[in-house]
Amino acid sequence: MDRPTALVPRHYVAVGHGPEDVVADPRGRVLTGLADGRILRLDGLGDPVSARAEVIAETGGRPLGLELLPGGDLLVCDAERGLLRVDTGDGTVRILADAVAGERLRFASNVVSLSDGSVYFTVSSRRHPLDHWIGDIVEHTGTGRLLRLAPGADTPEVVLDGLQFANGLAAGADESYLVVAETGARRLTRYRLTGPEAGRSEPFAENLPGMPDNLWRGTPDGPIWVALAGPRVPALDLLHRGTPAVRRAAARVAVRAPFRPTGTIAVLAFDDEGRVVHHLARRHSGYRMVTSVCEAGGHLVLGSLWEPGVAVCEPPGPK
Repeated sequence: MDRPTALVPRHYVAVGHGPEDVVADPRGRVLTGLADGRILRLDGLGDPVSARAEVIAETGGRPLGLELLPGGDLLVCDAERGLLRVDTGDGTVRILADAVAGERLRFASNVVSLSDGSVYFTVSSRRHPLDHWIGDIVEHTGTGRLLRLAPGADTPEVVLDGLQFANGLAAGADESYLVVAETGARRLTRYRLTGPEAGRSEPFAENLPGMPDNLWRGTPDGPIWVALAGPRVPALDLLHRGTPAVRRAAARVAVRAPFRPTGTIAVLAFDDEGRVVHHLARRHSGYRMVTSVCEAGGHLVLGSLWEPGVAVCEPPGPK
C-alpha cells in the first residue's frame, strides 16, 4: 500500500459524546447517533461558529451504524435495541428486528439498503456487548454475522457467519456484492449477491494498516470510504495465534483495563476492484479513534466512538 498523504483537520464541532457513525444526506447535512441515544442532523459544518445540531429522534438505546433511505427515513443499528427505522420528520422510532433465529439481537453494527428493498446488516459479536467491544477484538471470537431482512419479512436470516467483529457495510456499484469490514481481522470481505458465485465470500482487501470500522459510499460511482479505528498492533496479531484459552484470559484483562486510543488516525477509500484510491493519515492527532468518515459539503467529516464531536477535514486531492 502506498504511503499515506496527510489527513488535514480544518476544525472540530462539539455535538455530544460518541458520534460513532456519520452519513451525509443529499443536501450536504450529516446525520449521526450519540451515546445517549439521540440522533442528530448537523448542518453548516463548514463554519464551526455557525454549525447547527438538530435532534431528530431518540432511540432509547445506543445508535451505531446509519443508512439514509431514498424517502428520507433512516435505518439505525442500535447496539441495545436491534435494527430500527426512524422517521426523520416526526422522530418516530420503529423496531424492524430485535431477534434472529430465536436469539436476542444485540450489538447490531452497520446497515445497508438495496434497491430491491432488502436490508443487510452486521452483528459485531454474539459474545461481547458494545461496552466490552475490546474483549471481542482481543479474544478473536469470530462470532460476527451478516444478516438479511427481506422485503416484508419480520425476522432476519443469517447469510454469513464466523466473521471477526463484523462492522461496516457498503454495496458494490451494481449491487452484485457487499463489502463487509472485519475489524478484528484487519480486512474487508466481499460477499457475492448475484451471479454463479452468489452466497460466497472472498477477500476484498487484506492486511490493512489498521482496524476497519464503518464504511460509507455516497454514490454508486464514488469510492467506498473506510475509517480505521486504530492502527495495527503487532502484539495483538501474535495473540490471535494463541489458544482460545489464552485469548479468553487476555480478553478478561482487556475489558477491565483502562483504554485510551492512540493518536494515529487514518481513512482509506477503495474502488470496486479493491484498489486503494485514497489513503489519508495523521500521527499525533488530537482527534482519536475515527470510527466513520463521509464526504459532505466539500469536506471530509469524521466520527468517533470516543470523542465528543466530529472532525471536519480537507478533502483529498485528485489521484
